[in-house]
Amino acid sequence: MRIRPFRPNDLETLCAIDQACFAPGISYSRRELQDFTRHRNSRTWVAEEGKEIVGFLVANRHPAMPLGHIITVDVVESWRRRGVGSALMDAAEAWARQCGFITLSLETAEDNLSAQAFYGRRGYVKYDTLQNYYADGTAAWAMAKKLKDEV
Repeated sequence: MRIRPFRPNDLETLCAIDQACFAPGISYSRRELQDFTRHRNSRTWVAEEGKEIVGFLVANRHPAMPLGHIITVDVVESWRRRGVGSALMDAAEAWARQCGFITLSLETAEDNLSAQAFYGRRGYVKYDTLQNYYADGTAAWAMAKKLKDEV
């Protein structure tokens, strides 16, 4: 498996993966994913095995502060628990450190205990509950990882 930067021709596959990973109201529309991947403050990494995309991660940076945000981490179901998510998170965290970010944050569904445990093992801590965060009314946990002390 290798991690590489997003290419525009990946978009349809990423949309299909996101729709398979998340329920309606939580998954992103094609337009939303396209906007995220095109934004100048965003980065998208793709996990690839051979010619098959097995996961992806989209992150962005705050325009005026040294803060990063994970927008989504998606891994094809048959590839979960095989290091894909960790490799994608490693890429995003390396980018965040290279950019000099103080923290990297994300949100995960309040009932997604496996994701919460995964992020917790990586050093992310829960700091807020976001009621009705997702369009379907699901609440989320806001989690963050401190990357360095403020200067």
